[in-house]
Amino acid sequence: MIKKFLALSFIALSYTAFSQTSADETYKKQPLSEQQLQRWSHLDLVQDSIPGMSVDKVYTELIKDKKGVKVIVAVIDSGVDIVHPDLQSRIWTNKNEKPNNKKDDDKNGFVDDAHGWNFLGEANNENLELVRMLKKPNDGSEVYKNALADYEKKYDQVFPLKPTVDMFLKADKTIREELKKEDYTLEDLNQMPSVKYELFQSKRMMQSFAEQSGGKNFRDDLMEFKDYVYDQLNFNLNKEFDGRKIVGDNPDDIKDNKYGNNVVYSKGRKDSLHGTHVAGIIAQVRGNGIGGDGVADNAEIMPIRAVPNGDEYDKDIALAIRYAVDNGAKVINGSFGKDYSPHKEWVWEALKYAETKDVLIVFAAGNDGKNIDTEPSFPSDSTDKKTEIVSNVLVIGALNNNYGSKMVADFSNYGAVNVDIFAPGVKIYATIPDGKYKYEQGTSMASPNVAGVAAIIRSYYPNLKAAQVKQIIMQSGTPINFDVEIGDEHQLMPFSQTCVSGKIVNAYNAMKMAAELSK
Repeated sequence: MIKKFLALSFIALSYTAFSQTSADETYKKQPLSEQQLQRWSHLDLVQDSIPGMSVDKVYTELIKDKKGVKVIVAVIDSGVDIVHPDLQSRIWTNKNEKPNNKKDDDKNGFVDDAHGWNFLGEANNENLELVRMLKKPNDGSEVYKNALADYEKKYDQVFPLKPTVDMFLKADKTIREELKKEDYTLEDLNQMPSVKYELFQSKRMMQSFAEQSGGKNFRDDLMEFKDYVYDQLNFNLNKEFDGRKIVGDNPDDIKDNKYGNNVVYSKGRKDSLHGTHVAGIIAQVRGNGIGGDGVADNAEIMPIRAVPNGDEYDKDIALAIRYAVDNGAKVINGSFGKDYSPHKEWVWEALKYAETKDVLIVFAAGNDGKNIDTEPSFPSDSTDKKTEIVSNVLVIGALNNNYGSKMVADFSNYGAVNVDIFAPGVKIYATIPDGKYKYEQGTSMASPNVAGVAAIIRSYYPNLKAAQVKQIIMQSGTPINFDVEIGDEHQLMPFSQTCVSGKIVNAYNAMKMAAELSK
């Protein structure tokens, strides 16, 4: 995220857009059609020359005449739009709870949890974990020193962007006032006369911004730029801001667990976009002619809101995992992460609890382009970065749709020990609130793609255990036997060193292997 906005900052200084060309054209393909792009993650490497997961082949060749069982997939995230037309039929309902009677009918400790639980209550914006740590007295530890250094680095990156974003916003306002429109297109911008110098400058700036951001949705990108900078300064990095007070609990006491509410989605809460997109990747209705297609046809989404606009609390994640397990989830997706985890042991205990209940957990590897074998990243299924403490957790890196040396997303974390396998995570088309759809990218998108594959396996072969499903997904993947570019520096390394399996997810192979193992 920061790299994208630093590039946009450069535009403001120079008023000149720039473009990047690839040095390696070996694997260049024809541009994907819009239809292909919307579902590239479901396509097949051999048939389509696209490193998708071969999901379509599963439905056309392996299970078209079979019936699976419903599989509950918990989405621990920012909230899910449970009335989205492409999701509302796929939302889990707690049949033992009578909605809105203000009673805990099923005695599970959560009142009126008809469709999940919201551990954040009315809270939305939040600090980064390192900021919360720095609010406490300096204990002289190495962790505190590292947190302080990271804080200063992040602040020094973001603070200079504020004049830039303000400059763009001023230019945008000037354009809107001239056009007498609250929204305008690139065509409007290009055709607008600009006799006055201020208008000419504003037009040049916005044209440059539009060119760098891709043109069509440049104003959406500007709003995203604004939100990123202002959210960082006002909330994420602001030591004076307390986003937790409204929740009313003690986040450092795991036994203080009677908090939150049953509102898993609230119209207008912008941060539900992330969770809604994740849910759509897993379970949006297949073949209905609207939007994209979900991976798993028999998945029911259990929304659990525990990820704010900032870093999640370890307590919320640990309790969210336990809620999902206790209420019937067989797969849990966690598209979140951070560099510091003061109560990581609570999450580890929750992972172990899920293992005892045969629940598979899929985590995103993270979007810092770093090696998490050597650098901090949480949540993690290892206490020492060498040995897994449970057998039921998958950690997923992200691919883009260009097969070849550039197929690993440049933002994706990697690690020969701590990332298990890679899956599509760039330009993934799925649901967002208010009945809409959008392309998003991140390991946050790669993780639910794999959670969806796990849900298919558990639907059609329910006798297989979580640990078996993990091994099936890893062992059945397509091996990649060449060097790939990794991270910001585009360092070349063998793909086999980017993850444990050295493979990319292949749902078709996984289902065939599951069928054999199930026998």
